[in-house]
Amino acid sequence: MGLKGTVTYEKTTASNGTCVAVLTMENAPVNALSNGVRTGLDKYIREANSDQSVKAIVVTGAGKAFCAGADISEFSSGMDGPNLDAVLNDMEKSSKPIVAAIDGVALGGGCEVS
Repeated sequence: MGLKGTVTYEKTTASNGTCVAVLTMENAPVNALSNGVRTGLDKYIREANSDQSVKAIVVTGAGKAFCAGADISEFSSGMDGPNLDAVLNDMEKSSKPIVAAIDGVALGGGCEVS
């Protein structure tokens, strides 16, 4: 099964010179936590934590939603990739602050990510 949804990773530098990693969940229309989104969050949280230039991590959603929770299409087909608990554990253990930039809905697992 292929990955559905993705997370983009961008490093940006604030006017004071601080480098921030911005992780954007992309799984239209509501950025559900599909296998691709969970895999991307897992990968890029680890990457941002290992990058000495990154001082903080921002997680946001593309479009008009932050994250509407689980991808219910995976309930019948089975889940690939890391489960949400593993992703949340990585976030909780982060050595850098993680900020949720919420614009739009945050439901179910999306609330947990925030």
